Amino acid sequence: MTILDILQNVWLLLRDGWRPALEITILAVGIYYALIFVRGTRGWPIVVGFLMVLLVLTVVTTALDLRVLLWLLTKFLTGLAIAVLVIFQPELRRMLAELGNLPLFTSATETRENIEVIIQTAERLSEVKIGALIAIEQSIQLAEVVESGVVVDCQATPEMLETIFFPNNAIHDGGVIIRGDRIAKAACIFPLTRRQDLNPSLGTRHRAAIGLSEETDAVVVVVSEETGSISYAYKGQLGRGLSLEHLRAFLTTVFVKDPKSQSLTEWLRTRRGFGWFHRPVASAKPGAPVAKA
Repeated sequence: MTILDILQNVWLLLRDGWRPALEITILAVGIYYALIFVRGTRGWPIVVGFLMVLLVLTVVTTALDLRVLLWLLTKFLTGLAIAVLVIFQPELRRMLAELGNLPLFTSATETRENIEVIIQTAERLSEVKIGALIAIEQSIQLAEVVESGVVVDCQATPEMLETIFFPNNAIHDGGVIIRGDRIAKAACIFPLTRRQDLNPSLGTRHRAAIGLSEETDAVVVVVSEETGSISYAYKGQLGRGLSLEHLRAFLTTVFVKDPKSQSLTEWLRTRRGFGWFHRPVASAKPGAPVAKA
């Protein structure tokens, strides 16, 4: 075989073999990011159990040549896409919302002003130990998740929020939804988290905050009525015992968007599972632990 023949064979291999290589690469990348997508979510144990059962059935049916079971298994896999949509419906909705995420505020200056409204409100309520539950809406409409509520539709100010949560107020129970720079609704019932591994000392407010953050991309700020401590819930993570500086740093990190674009890998890494992994703010002082939800 001459060198020319070898070069021709290599050329034919490259010409005809790049498509399978491309397909394998796409499948590998897709599987990798799919695992990142589901890892750490509420559906992760379901995925692990399903894959284990599927692997065992495949090995058994293939080894014993159980053709009927193998045929049923093949037909069952056709409904896998529907099962994924059902199991990961909240996560998929959040993922699509983040892909088309629009800025919450029109400018960084307005964003910081609205952050200060939340900071001042938390400070005032914390000093007098008045409980509060404030959800800051982002790209996912909270009306799809939140039950009931009283329409307020007024400018968000510390005075107005303090008035709403005052114990003698008729609408002080429940949560408040902040949309932009306005108070959209008050006395809202947030969905409680179904997690069983939380600290038993967590009250209804904190569990409602976690539950809403699991199903939406909202940031939920909580003020404890018993201790006056300040907490936040975001993407299924709960930060407790925060200082005002820590809360300000966290809200700034979330809402003051970095104008620099991110690569797909970095975007997925920082939003592991599209919102089910959140790194604690680096400025958190000692003694302000972040409780995983």
